[in-house]
Amino acid sequence: MSTPNSVKQPLLAVQSLWQALQMLNHPDLRKFLLIPVLINILLFSLAFVLGYYSFNSLLHAFIPDWLSWLSWLLWPLFVLSFLVVGFFSFTLLANLLAAPYYNRLSAKTLQIISGAAQVEPDLPWRQVFLGELKRLRYISLRAVPGLVIFAIPVLNLLSPLLWGVFAAWSVAMEYMAYPLENRGQLFDSQQQFLQQQRWAMLSFGGITSLGLGLPLANLLIPPLAVIAATIYVHNADIKLQTK
Repeated sequence: MSTPNSVKQPLLAVQSLWQALQMLNHPDLRKFLLIPVLINILLFSLAFVLGYYSFNSLLHAFIPDWLSWLSWLLWPLFVLSFLVVGFFSFTLLANLLAAPYYNRLSAKTLQIISGAAQVEPDLPWRQVFLGELKRLRYISLRAVPGLVIFAIPVLNLLSPLLWGVFAAWSVAMEYMAYPLENRGQLFDSQQQFLQQQRWAMLSFGGITSLGLGLPLANLLIPPLAVIAATIYVHNADIKLQTK
């Protein structure tokens, strides 16, 4: 799908996110938000509880009593690590479980913003699930070189920047998939769509990534990102048709 230069603008991504925030409380979307949010709460709580007890056990095992005061310094490190690493990992798992519901959320969003009588997802749940596995594999394989660079002196100075770009791209890929799947576009076509609009996708993914790092608010960021991605794809189509 060719895309005019006017669509390749980060501003459109920002506008889509803002419009999605305003739609988050739309009465017709509430029932589509319930199960994904519950999945996020359940997995996030489970991850935190398991991480808490595991980290606490490590502290007792490796820090002697006379150094117990160090635990007060290490707990903030655990919380930060959990937010950065643990939440993103469990976000991918949550998205894998909630993928069919996100596709329906995207379809309902498109119905609202387009005024269509009814919009149904084009792909069966099995293909949606397989698409989610492909994205998970794509992200996991490309995360390994980032970890290697993190361990190499000098090069590791670039690691935060590289990880930021990688996280933004991965997040955009994850949430743009739902409206694109509803149009019958599979993984390869989705990749082409993102590459044609990489600056807009990096803007979308960057802002969404920051939201995923905010405690409590991050429980609503995934469905908000699905709504925003649907708005973006719809607006991109309108701009394309007016050219």
